Amino acid sequence: MKSAFRGHPAGVAIITAMSASGPVGLTASSVASVAVDPAAIVFSVTRATGSAGAILAADSFVVHLIDDEHSALAQSFAVSGAERFTPEQGWSVLPTGEPYLPAARVALRCRPIQTVPVGSSTVVIAEVVEVAEGRAGRPLVYVDRRFHALSHDRFA
Repeated sequence: MKSAFRGHPAGVAIITAMSASGPVGLTASSVASVAVDPAAIVFSVTRATGSAGAILAADSFVVHLIDDEHSALAQSFAVSGAERFTPEQGWSVLPTGEPYLPAARVALRCRPIQTVPVGSSTVVIAEVVEVAEGRAGRPLVYVDRRFHALSHDRFA
């Protein structure tokens, strides 16, 4: 299964929430649109501890669809213990309390509708309650265990 999907590109997102102990976040390549009416997305997390557990427990979270200029940020949110939510990274906080990256191409504020355990992972279905569009860039994709920018002329 890992080999089959290693060559299948996926968009990259950073998912953030506010927990009792402060902001939490992780990098995800499993975000997909599910429906337009009502607006809904789906993603999965591989365990219910740490940042993933805090996001699963949150009443709301923000899914940031990011561009190639955020590849270092995506890497730091993919590695446990890396620096996160520093002023240099450009984070702010929404009036509703979630960590927010204004420089993201799109930020989707969501509330969970349903979670489904699947082996060691949890699938999250969430309603999109607010969309904040930022500056468009070249989308970041994950393929062959690395981040890549799309080089298509449309995104240059």
